[in-house]
Amino acid sequence: QVQLVESGGGLVQAGGSLRLSCAASGSIFRVNSMGWYRQAPGKQRELVAGITSGGRTNYADSVKGRFTISRDNAKNTVTLQMNSLKPEYTSFYYCQAIVAVNGYKYNMYWGQGTHVTVSS
Repeated sequence: QVQLVESGGGLVQAGGSLRLSCAASGSIFRVNSMGWYRQAPGKQRELVAGITSGGRTNYADSVKGRFTISRDNAKNTVTLQMNSLKPEYTSFYYCQAIVAVNGYKYNMYWGQGTHVTVSS
């Protein structure tokens, strides 16, 4: 079994910064891609940022230039640095990881979510 544990959410004023972290643990052979998604009430979950094991990143257009995703492959962690936050970024943020539990089978895992509130 694999667990993803997130931390770092909270309340911040518009224009401020927050840093989200996620650590994968358990029966891990290899962690492939990792990413952050968000889901506001009544809306679909959407990709915020993703990063491959090789470090290639992609971002939602709405956060480009504001958010930076990074990872530590040795520690199986992924971090989302969020700057210049806007009230519309208020949401639950979820960590996702594609993890190989052996040499050939990959599964998708999700964290429990952490809430970010950006006040105006």
